[in-house]
Amino acid sequence: MQIIITAVGPDNVRLVDPIIHYVTGEGANIAEVQMYDHDDENLFAMLLRIEFPAEQMERLRSAMKEIGELKNLSIRVWSPDERAARPRLAICVTYRQEPPLALLRAIRDGQIKAEPAVMVGNRGACRGLAEQFGVDWHMIGNEKGAVDDERLVDVFDQYEVDYVILARYMRVLSAGACWKYAGGRIINLHHGLLPSFPGLRPYHDAFASRMLTYGATCHFIVPELDAGNQIIHQSTFTVPPGPQLEEVLRLGQEDNEPRCLVEGVRRVVDREVQLRFHRVAARRA
Repeated sequence: MQIIITAVGPDNVRLVDPIIHYVTGEGANIAEVQMYDHDDENLFAMLLRIEFPAEQMERLRSAMKEIGELKNLSIRVWSPDERAARPRLAICVTYRQEPPLALLRAIRDGQIKAEPAVMVGNRGACRGLAEQFGVDWHMIGNEKGAVDDERLVDVFDQYEVDYVILARYMRVLSAGACWKYAGGRIINLHHGLLPSFPGLRPYHDAFASRMLTYGATCHFIVPELDAGNQIIHQSTFTVPPGPQLEEVLRLGQEDNEPRCLVEGVRRVVDREVQLRFHRVAARRA
């Protein structure tokens, strides 16, 4: 059974040893180890991917909880195998309704075999979608849309979500939030082609470059914004010379972006791809 362990907390000494010693002592096969020290936030983060017997999962969780309390670490133990037939999704939204609507329809119609466990918005624009599809809604954002990341992660934990879907969610997750759900569990829809057009205004940047082909990118999240090496799926559309920017925006936002998100999430849910060492790879059978 493939298991991902993430540990995040204040930087200190000897944080790794008890985790590594426990899993190796129990006979785990370590497939991946990543450790990060974010000096600007005084933050330690670790990701550990192991192969471990499924029948020992609860004992592993109990041991990691004890280590977390001892070392002041927030430790999560997760396996994509536990709910492989129907993983639980958290769908995060801001203003645009087309991507989450397409995702919810694809789930309803059986195109994506997952459960929409919760919708989270930092604005209230998509609350009606949650109500329409019978999905629990949480508003996490102040009057300016700023988000309390600790509360956001608490909601993910509360609903025991397997994957977090950022469906045109216009907030950047903190490094701590990213690492708590690291290992290919956070999927973002970016409204431009990466790596050529990152940032907040990719349509405008591509239009200023006189591009005739525009696109969207579905990618796994790592702490570096739109880093570009974690692409799951890209979809494009082409316009004739001399288009108006408004038409480009309409085609991208209403048609191309939703299609891109649905296919990207489907690939992850169907376990066609996975994230290893910050790079997307086809999953081995």
